[in-house]
Amino acid sequence: VFRQEDTDHNYYISKTYGPSDPMSKDLWVNIDQMNKEKVKIHGILSNTHRQAARVNLSFDFPFYGHFLREITVATGGFIYTGDVVHRMLTATQYIAPLMANFDPSVSRNSTVIYFDNGTALVVQWDHVHLQDNYNLGSFTFQATLHNTGRIVFAYKEIPIEVSQISSVNHPVKVGLSDAFVVVHKIQQIPNVKRRTIYEYHRVELTKTKITNSTAVEMMPLPTCLQFTSCSTCISSQINFNCSWCHRLNRCSSGFDRHRQDWVDNSYDTKIALHLRDNQDSAVGRMQDTPPLHTGLILGILLVMLVMVAGVLVTVYVYHYPTSAASIFLIERRPSRWPAMKFRRGSGHPAYAEVEPVGQEKEGFIESEQC
Repeated sequence: VFRQEDTDHNYYISKTYGPSDPMSKDLWVNIDQMNKEKVKIHGILSNTHRQAARVNLSFDFPFYGHFLREITVATGGFIYTGDVVHRMLTATQYIAPLMANFDPSVSRNSTVIYFDNGTALVVQWDHVHLQDNYNLGSFTFQATLHNTGRIVFAYKEIPIEVSQISSVNHPVKVGLSDAFVVVHKIQQIPNVKRRTIYEYHRVELTKTKITNSTAVEMMPLPTCLQFTSCSTCISSQINFNCSWCHRLNRCSSGFDRHRQDWVDNSYDTKIALHLRDNQDSAVGRMQDTPPLHTGLILGILLVMLVMVAGVLVTVYVYHYPTSAASIFLIERRPSRWPAMKFRRGSGHPAYAEVEPVGQEKEGFIESEQC
């Protein structure tokens, strides 16, 4: 019996239960015993490869402090939580009990089913096979989203070690991810805007712990978004530095899905001022030291100015991604981000583009006509 608790994450605490732990059995939801009228077997998800379907929730589901009423279930063993649908659903904003290259169409016994009882949504990938290695056997696992924000991954059949699943044709991930989207106009091109998505946090669970009859339970930790008044916001004692925006009537750390509103209202000056204060104190300390050779002093000052300028530019670009300087630097990064096609609304989007092996991206860029 093993129970592993992970307290290193700011947004979630995760617990892993081994195959002989009674909690593993308790956390598995037997959908066969549920009201069959409420159990949905989605045709698109059960007969196609790399497809996704929008599912409406009957309750508000808190994810990284944001309340969701619609999610996207994908054949590849994960749930996409973003409201902007694009082809690279595997990149960010996901709940992944076992993301891999599953193809329900290769077997008549493969299905993707879900059940909403009003307080929780259970999604089960039932007897699904890997498209590029059918002979390994079938996988059966679940993800349960509770209205409290609690997330449970439960595994019934895992025929091989997850770490051995190939990621050549599809990313293999177990965990959570969220991101914020920033939209800005391109001054040089009229009537065109650019949408950039930044992954600000990720939970990566240990793949070697995922075997038959195991389970993972993730409990959400408090975020700034839960505070609804200025007094409770600024006096909060949590893992984040919360600030209150009177214009938005919102509490935030500056890193959430409302990031653009936060930046547009210029609530990122504290970091720049803090760096400037540190710079002034450093210069003051230098004046108290014994006299040094003029050339050495000038050299030290030059190095310090270059370092401070680099830090300030980095902070400015990171916290003001819509500025002209940020756009200039982003467009000229050594590693160019791939383009994504976005669209809103429900439907059954196909996702075909995946990350190259061994390369994780924190941002993606896309341009579209207004």
